[in-house]
This record gives sequence, structure tokens and C-alpha cells, in this order.
Amino acid sequence: MADSFQVRIRADSDIVAARQEGRTLASRLGFSSSELALIATSISELARNIVQYAGAGEITVSLSHNGSRHGVTIVAHDKGPGIVDLRQALIDGYSTSGSLGLGLPGVRRLMDEFDIVSDVGQGTTVTVTKWRW
Repeated sequence: MADSFQVRIRADSDIVAARQEGRTLASRLGFSSSELALIATSISELARNIVQYAGAGEITVSLSHNGSRHGVTIVAHDKGPGIVDLRQALIDGYSTSGSLGLGLPGVRRLMDEFDIVSDVGQGTTVTVTKWRW
């Protein structure tokens, strides 16, 4: 069984596939059901942002190891318009789409590590990791 997978994200059905595959991969490390739900929710939020703001991109999920720690790393990448104001985009309640504005700030809270790089006109890459403690 592979230690990583990638799903092209273009539609809601791709979000469901990425979420299910991510949950299955993470379960191999023995995450609790509540931790698996956090991982699946993060994948959903990141993939939904790709569909909504960029139209297409990909989600890569892989098993991660750092010394004795084991976890799951999720990379969401697109070549969309990018985020003009990252600081503002990471504030609860901020939204350019009329949503509740909980996506990126929520993912940052759910995961143990969070990194985002966005260049206007070039796209966005969000990398998050959940460690099994």
C-alpha cells in the first residue's frame, strides 16, 4: 500500500474522493476517530477552496515521519489567482465569497503545523501536518 496519493481537484466529487482516501491513509497510523475526522475536515476545506477560488488543483496526502513522530501531511496546490491579503484571509470571519470565513483559519486550528504560500496571479500552496502523539 502506498504511503501517499494525489487527487486532482476540479469538482465536489473530487473533494469526496480526497477526503475518503486521506482518512484511509491516516487510519494506518492509528489516529483516533476524532483525529481522523479533523484530518478529513481539513482535506475537505482545502479542496473546497481549490474548487471555489482556483477552479482546479491537487491535493497530495502523505505519511510523514520526524524522528519518532508519525503523522499525515496534506499539500493543497493550485495555479489560481492567489490570495491578495494572506493576513486577512487567515482571520476568522473574513470571506470574499460570502461564506462564514472559517476555512483557512479553521484548518490552521485543526492541524498541528500550517504553512501557506500564495502569489497573486501564480497560485497558492497550503501545507499542513497532523502528528500522532
